[in-house]
Amino acid sequence: MAKNDLKIKTLKESGSFNPHPERVKAPWFQKSTFFDPKDFVQIKYEMLRHASIDGTSKSEAAKLFGISRPTFYETESAFSKNGFAGLLPQKRGPRDAHKINANIMMFIETYISKNQKIKTKELVELVRLNFNISVHPRSIERALSRKKKSQNKKLLSQKMRSIFMNPCVTNF
Repeated sequence: MAKNDLKIKTLKESGSFNPHPERVKAPWFQKSTFFDPKDFVQIKYEMLRHASIDGTSKSEAAKLFGISRPTFYETESAFSKNGFAGLLPQKRGPRDAHKINANIMMFIETYISKNQKIKTKELVELVRLNFNISVHPRSIERALSRKKKSQNKKLLSQKMRSIFMNPCVTNF
């Protein structure tokens, strides 16, 4: 794999690939191998630097780097709050389960313990009927998976604690 292909692959995987490098009109991005119009983090930093240090208006800087003015202001705010980390791509969408709360989870677990062979689609319907909310089957599956991982970590932690508290025991 060529060096450039590897960089593009890495940029795409990290979410910092600029899908429109042709929109970057800054001359130093056109002439240099150091400046890469495909690297969105570098573009955002250079856009902010150009407006702040070189004195270009924010509107002109955004246009020169092929970025909308709202994106310029979002980038500027993120950079002022978080420094370089603010320029890195952020995960999109909800950060955690926002519909399946502790009450719903307890309801689901109770129902599963009574009826081991219940399908996720049936659980979706039961949640809708009992809590008047609509959840996706995959949301229930993920919540159950998170719960299982949490329980496994707790068990492992307890086992490790018992091993360290009683060094004579060597059963793993």
